[in-house]
Amino acid sequence: MESYKRGGHTVWDLKYHIVWTTKYRYKVLAGDVGLRTRELLREIAQSQEMVIHAGSINRDHVHVLISIPPQLSVSRAVQFMKGKSSHRLLSEFAILKKRYWGQHLWARGYWVCSSGNVTDEMWKEYIKNQKPPEPDDDFNVV
Repeated sequence: MESYKRGGHTVWDLKYHIVWTTKYRYKVLAGDVGLRTRELLREIAQSQEMVIHAGSINRDHVHVLISIPPQLSVSRAVQFMKGKSSHRLLSEFAILKKRYWGQHLWARGYWVCSSGNVTDEMWKEYIKNQKPPEPDDDFNVV
């Protein structure tokens, strides 16, 4: 009961596991780009009253377990996270601007599943155990 959030006329606990990839699955989310992506996703989530419970940034895709308020649709939440992070990352990193000259860092779609199908602990364990085939820096979002 303590994990529920409250609004003016609502009590809610809506969590979603969302995954999206970089365009063409280019492995560009390493090093400083990955760290900056993590910071940006945290800032964007906080600005929209979303809470990131767990996350993983791999070289070519992002996983997040996130609570989204009921007044914000999942598609709108993903639009905020992908759109704002893409714009900021492309303006801050010249290497990305050169590779993605069409101004699109993320691929067009995303995958989403509500966490009601499995427990939150199972999602967190799954996200924590996401390992890329080659050694990757530790980009866990807590």
